[in-house]
Formats: sequence, C-alpha cells, structure tokens
Amino acid sequence: MFNFTPLLGAQSTSPASQSLLELDGGIKILVDVGWDEGFDPEKLKELERQISTLSIILLTHATSAHIAAFTHCCKHFPQFTTIPVYATIPVISLGRTLLQDLYASTPLASSIIPTSSLSESAYSFPAIREGDNPNILLQPPTAEEIAGYFNRINPLKYSQPHQPIPSPFSPPLNGLSITAYSAGHTLGGTIWHIQHGLESIVYAVDWNQARENVLTGAAWLGGSGAGGAEIIEQLRRPTALVCSSKGAERVAVPGGRKNRDDLLLSAIKRTIAQGGTVLIPSDSSARVLELAYLLEQTWRTEISGPHADTFKGVKLYLASRNCGATMRYARSMLEWVDEGIVREMEEAGGVGRQSQPSHNRTNSQQGPGTASRRQDQKKQDQRETQTPFDFKHLKLLERRSQVTRMLASSAPRVILASDTSLEWGFSKEVVRSIADDARNLVILTDRVGDHGKAEKGLGRFLWELFEERSNDMIDAGEEPGQFIKCEGTVAGIREVQTAPLVGNEMSIYQQYLARRRQLQNTLQTDGGTTLETSADVVDDASSSTSTTSNDSDAEHQGKALNVSAALSHSRHKLGLSDAELGIDILLRRKGIHDYDVRGKKGREKTFPFVAKRRRGDEFGDVIRPEEYLRAEERDEVDGQDMRDGAMKNETTLGQKRKWDDVVTRGGPGARRMSKGTNKGRKSNAGNEEGNAAKDAGGKQQAAESSEASDSEESDYEPAEATIEGPSKAVVKQETLRLNFRITYVDFSGLHDKQDLRMLIPLIRPRKLILVGGEEQETLALAEDCRTMLGAKAGEGIGADVYTPVVGKLVDASVDTNAWTVKLTRSLVKRLVWQNVKGLGVVALTGRLDATPADGDDSLQENVKKKLKMIKGEDAAALESEVPKQTDREIKVTPILDVIPANMAAATRSVAQPLHVGDLRLADLRKLMQASGHTAEFRGEGTLLIDGAVAVRKSGTGKIEVDGGGFTATGSGSRELEGTFYAVKRKIYEGLAVVAGG
Repeated sequence: MFNFTPLLGAQSTSPASQSLLELDGGIKILVDVGWDEGFDPEKLKELERQISTLSIILLTHATSAHIAAFTHCCKHFPQFTTIPVYATIPVISLGRTLLQDLYASTPLASSIIPTSSLSESAYSFPAIREGDNPNILLQPPTAEEIAGYFNRINPLKYSQPHQPIPSPFSPPLNGLSITAYSAGHTLGGTIWHIQHGLESIVYAVDWNQARENVLTGAAWLGGSGAGGAEIIEQLRRPTALVCSSKGAERVAVPGGRKNRDDLLLSAIKRTIAQGGTVLIPSDSSARVLELAYLLEQTWRTEISGPHADTFKGVKLYLASRNCGATMRYARSMLEWVDEGIVREMEEAGGVGRQSQPSHNRTNSQQGPGTASRRQDQKKQDQRETQTPFDFKHLKLLERRSQVTRMLASSAPRVILASDTSLEWGFSKEVVRSIADDARNLVILTDRVGDHGKAEKGLGRFLWELFEERSNDMIDAGEEPGQFIKCEGTVAGIREVQTAPLVGNEMSIYQQYLARRRQLQNTLQTDGGTTLETSADVVDDASSSTSTTSNDSDAEHQGKALNVSAALSHSRHKLGLSDAELGIDILLRRKGIHDYDVRGKKGREKTFPFVAKRRRGDEFGDVIRPEEYLRAEERDEVDGQDMRDGAMKNETTLGQKRKWDDVVTRGGPGARRMSKGTNKGRKSNAGNEEGNAAKDAGGKQQAAESSEASDSEESDYEPAEATIEGPSKAVVKQETLRLNFRITYVDFSGLHDKQDLRMLIPLIRPRKLILVGGEEQETLALAEDCRTMLGAKAGEGIGADVYTPVVGKLVDASVDTNAWTVKLTRSLVKRLVWQNVKGLGVVALTGRLDATPADGDDSLQENVKKKLKMIKGEDAAALESEVPKQTDREIKVTPILDVIPANMAAATRSVAQPLHVGDLRLADLRKLMQASGHTAEFRGEGTLLIDGAVAVRKSGTGKIEVDGGGFTATGSGSRELEGTFYAVKRKIYEGLAVVAGG
C-alpha cells in the first residue's frame, strides 16, 4: 500500500514543499518541511495534526522551500523532535546557516499568532472580535537552539542503503530501507529511494541533470562523469515516482552551461562599464555557491586579461548574515562538489608542494631570510592551502554597518545578497539604495513564487513586471532577453519591525499561553506522563547548573506544546495570575501553604515536586558531542567564529578585560580584526616588511590592505536593539520609485522540458505523481507523460499519472495479482526455500490440475457420521445446514503436482536458474576476507581478490567475475582456479539462486 498526500507545493504558486507518504502497516514518512516567505502558521496546521503519526522525516535540499519550517516545528510543535530526521551532511550544515540567517534577518520568521487562535479572547477584547489582529509574535529560537535542532539530524551518504529507526509512537518499520542519491540543484541535494515490501518509491523533487561549475548532476544515469545511457538499476522501474513539475515548460538555453554563464557575465560587464551597480538576489546557503564561484573565477581571469580596465576598479560583495559560516562549511565538504573543482585544487596543491623543498633549502643555505623572502613564503603557503571557496576578490559582509558603508560608495560594484524573494535579508536594503539610478541593474536568477497573500512581495512584483514587459517586447518584434527598464514604476515595500507588547496585548498573550497549557493538560490522561508546565520549566532551569543550550534542548524537546517552548525563555518575565499558576502557586508564591484540590484532576491533585535532574545516566557521566567537534564543524553564532574557543563578545560594562584588549583599543588605528587579531599590529608588521621589500611590493600590499578595510568593522558598532520578552510585529508600508533595469538569467539549476521528456520514459515508473509546480505546467506535463509512457509500453492508453492538489490523497499502490493453489505433499517435500531480505523464495515447476477440492467430500462424510449419532430436531437442523451438490456451485481449487516422468524431459530446458537479491561489493569483500582471502577495492566498482580475480558491478546491477582466463601455470593455475570458484560460490550464496525442477 502506498498513499501520497501533498501538504504544500502541489499545483500552487508557492515554492514550499511538504509531502506525506503512507506505507503498509501505518508507516508515515514526511518529506521536507518547507515554508514560503509569508511564514503563515495556518499552512502548518495539517502538518501539526500529523506529527503524532509520523515515523521518520526526510530532507532533500537546504533551501527555504524545503527546510524553512523545520526550526519552527522543533520549537513549537510537541513531539516533533522525537521523530528521527535523515539528510545528507551538506543539507544539515547549510540548512543550519540558512535558518540562522533567516531568523536573524526578519521577525516574521517567528510567525504571528493567527487570529483564529486568539478568537476565544474576543469576548474580553472587542478589537479581536472586529478582526483586528495585534500581530503578536511567538518566541523565536536562538542561534544555539537552531544548532541543537540540526545536530539531532542523522547524516547519510550517497548510495548507502540505511534502515532508519522509527519514532517512539510509530509502528514497526518492517524492513523499510532508505537510500540517498545525488539530485544536483544544491550541494547535498537528495533523490530518495524508499523500499518497503513490494513498494519501490523514488522521490525526486527539484533535481538537475546538467553538470554545473560547482555541483554535479543528478544520479539518474550514474552521476557526474558516468556518461551512462541507461538509468541505474536502483532507480529504474519504480512502483511510484514522485517528480516535480517546476520548469516543465522551460526551454534550456542553447549552448548549455557556458552560454548561460556568458549571458550573466555579459550583462554584468555592460552595466559596470557604464558605471552602474549590479544586484543579484540569491539564497544564502545553496545556489549562492554556484554564483559566488563563477564570479570569483571570472574576476581572477579578467583582472589580468584584455578587459582589465573594466573589472579592475569594480568590487565584488556577498551580503548575508551568515555567509562566513556557509563558506567555511563549503570548504570542508569538497567531496560533495563536482570532481573537476577537486581536481583543480589537487593540481594547484601539487605544484605548491613540489616547489616547497627547494625553497626551504635556499633558506637553510642563506641563513635568516629577508622580508621579501618571508613575504613570498607567506604567499606560497596561501596558494598551497587555497580551496575553491577561499575568495580573493569576493568580500563577505555579515553586518548591517558593513552593508551601509558599502552602499555609501558611488563606485560601480557587483553585489550578491540574500534573498531571492527580496522579502528578507540585505537585498531589500540594496534595492532601496540603487533604485534611483537608471544605470543600475537587478539580475533575477530564479522565478519568484507567490505566497498567496493579498500584498505581493517585492521579488514577485519584479518578476511579474519582467514577464509583462518581456511579452510586450516579443509582441513588438524586439529580441527577448534585453534589459527591462522600470521607468519610474512604483513598488510597495513592507518593512517589519518588533515592538514590546503594551496594554491589553500582554493579557491576550497570557491568555493564549494559559489556554495552550490547559489544552495540553486536558489532552493527557491521568496515567500518562505529565508534561512540564510553565513553572516547572522555570524551576528546573534554575535548579540545574552548567547546562548548555544543547543539553536543555535535548531534555525539553518533545515534552511540551507551544506554551512550554515559548515560556522557556520569557515565562519568568510575565506576571501570571494565581489562576494561571494553578497548583504551582505553592512553589511560586510566598506565604501560601494551602490549595483547593476539590474537583481537580491530574497533577492539580498532588503537591508539586520538582525533581533535580542528574547530569549523568546509568552508564556514567554525560558526554557532550559538541566538545569533540572539529574546527570546521563548529557553529558560528551571530557571525562570530568559535573555532578559537569561547565566543568573543564585545566588552560590556562591569566585565573584566585583558590588558592586551585595553592597549589595542587605545591608540589610533588599533582596531580589532574580525578574526581576533590586532589590526594595528598587523599593519605595523606589514610596514616593516614593506620597507625591506621592493617599492612595487609595498604598493601592492597597500592596495590589498585598502580593499580589506572596506569589509572590516568600525571601531564601535552598536548592537542591534533586542526586545526582551513577548513582542509584536509592526508592519509599515512604503512606496519606492524604481528607475533601475531588470533582466533574467536562469540560474535556478532545475530540470527543463528536455530533461523530463528524455528521462521519465527511461525511468519507466508504474505510477507517476507530479508535484511542486504551478497548475498550468503540471497539467501540461501530465498530458505529455501519459502519451510518452503509453507509447513506451506499447499500449493504446497512457500510464497512471496523478496530479494531486494540496491536501488530496492519492492511492498509488503497486498493482499485484495473486492466485491460490494447492501443493501436493510430494511436491512440498522437494521444495528448497531460500531467504532473501526476510522473504522466502522458491521456484516451482509442476503440473497444474483443476479438480474439485477434496475438502468437500470429507465434509459430507463427517456430517453423515454425525447424523447417525444424533436424532430428532438437532439432526434435522444439521442436515439442513449441509450444502447439497445441486444447490451450490462446484468449487474448483487448482492443484500443483509433480511433473510425471514422461513430461520431465520436455520441461527441463525451460527451467532456467533465477538469481534473486542485490549483492553489494562491500559485503562480498567482508565475506572473502573472512574466508582467508585478500580483497581490496581497485577503482570505482571493482573488487580485486587475491590479486587475480576481479569482480565488477555495472550501473545496471550486472555482476562480472574476471579470472584472467587462468593464464597461470602449475600450482599458480590451481590456486587461481580455486579463488575463482570460491568467489563464484560466495556470490551465489549472497544472491539466492533459485530454479524450478
């Protein structure tokens, strides 16, 4: 059984993606926890209702469309953190930085409490009764909490089957297996293969078959560099394929990736040659890697090329609150990027290592070197350790003051800024700054979705404006793809700020929290485990010492509803009434020693007791995994690097300071570097080296230092005002007159019309489910797929293609046919059963007879015997119950019997051996080593045993054993022959060879 329900992202303009897969036995799998830029909590209602039934959660991409609601669910939905989550390592790392950037950039990410949840307060507050929402925000998670949530995700690698662990309230998974394959599109993007019983499901949403500068293509044909012409065996002929229809009507740019890159670079070159500024809105964790790498490589080439005058004075910027951590994670995950980039890095590193010994000998012969040689050595060391994401020209901006200082300059520049929607991130500020100048250009790299609200976002407005003007240009006979001039178009911008609750708003918020707590206590039975109330959370937090944020997350998650999660940080700041405290008033109020428990239920009947949490368990002390992380695995909090130890905060009033810190802040020019080093000391050291070096070297160093100073922090940067306790969102609408130009270059990294037409017939799914696109393109692709799959199967009718809408359940179970036959005793004795993944497999060859079942005659005889023993009415009643031969149909049960001897010779040639199962070379290697043979991998997909027998497994699953033709002589030939047959024997044991006869 397989039922599919799209929770978000089906025939919709919203890019958010959430899918629910239900398998036999009540197993439910949630794939993706996406959200759009509207951050509407009403869209998560169905997900919240399904949480108590989920078995596992799978994540596909580190983009907001696939992962934006993950932190919200962890903090505000009960039991969500008890569900095992699986994703690849890049999705975990880049998703962490994305959500830290998201919550630090916009208050709306915390989500506004909907009016429907405040409806019960309408009797006390008439403003709510009239539909006026006070826009009260839920408590946002901190950066440490976000890191803790992502640390719970189980990391997986590509092409490695894994049997997941179910959630505590899930039924047994019964051999469920999940395997991740490369999807392209983003670093670590995943195509999921789910195997359960007879169901083989491939979930492929937002994939890209084309190879890009940084990212490899999807694994349909074997991945990057495979060059296969057939779909790999694991993804071929699934019982159900869930595929995205986004981009189904998009035609790829002629010329492929190179032409696409040239279109982007030519647009940039034309703009900066006129003195304009280029803004490229992008996400902050996934597709930004492709754009940043392309621009950096272009600047390195053009600075010394024929167009040096155009590019030399133009600076590159990447503006995102967590871009430093994103690039650091990318540098530590080079095994996930395209092989070409890794090969370039290895070649560059090899050249540096070859030149290093001769340089060291020169230093040893000449004694202490001069300043110029030290500078050359420093540059050489930098070349040796350089990775593709160590930028020389691209400057990273993580603070608002850095962005403001950059925008104050009038020089031409190219800015990569988050986010594509222009609803949050620094891109909105850049648009305000460049809106007046007609020389400036905004390059849209992806189609901006619509979150469904009345007011459109700025990104959606620019996308619709570009489409409208482009269509007008096509109708006028002009060449499409030219710059679109805004020419004073007025656009609306929504600015959201936070403010503390005032007046009745605090009472409304308290009633909302109290009602959530009451609902929590009501839903629980007396015999169940009591969830923590608000006072329990405060008392427990105060009773434990030296508790890290990750520890508190691990203990509190999955135990409380939204109220407990929200109260964990600000409950002690709320003035709760005696009724809201309940029985906790005995602990929270002084001088109160009595409480009326008459008519109370549950925990309200017993005296409250706060148990002290132990810092250990039955196995000893608690080990904190974060204390053993490598430097590249540690998280950045608020843009500060923690690899050197504790977080370096600004010195506050009353805090002790080191003497070095006081000295460095004393004199002029003694500013602190962003990574903890002293700028004054560094500049002095650079001056000493510059005096000993040549004049050209000194000028170059001065130029580099001036460029670096653009992205450094000022002497004093005031911290952004934060509101303690509950807050609300204050929305301000403003208009902006746009005079810049707009163009579109497709850098979405998604499949196009040609990819879908080519690969879907090769995959040949039995059931096809299309999601993730708008209504028009989804229905058009469904019609094409019915025609293609029907023609591929040679049928007159199309295959089963489903196009569900949000919330609609689709039954896509595999079509099976079963027959019931009886086996004779003589045939059963000859059967030899073999186990394959927990199933018994046997091949039969017999003679089928259609004769009446013997059970009917035996039934008649048994009834006659009983009639002889009893008399009277009982006998008459029993005789009436016996079915007569004339009153019923004759039931015929097919019987399978042994083939007679005279027919055995004719059928023997028909019974061919059948190999069932899937052999992994890693398992074969362990079996051969356990048998005393040497086995090692030589190249990809080749296992060499005893240095003579090679076992290969092709992409289609075919296994080849090559023994070299037994070319050895004497004892060597006999030894080789023994190894060859030993290997074949182990292969047969692992494949369960079955045959009839």
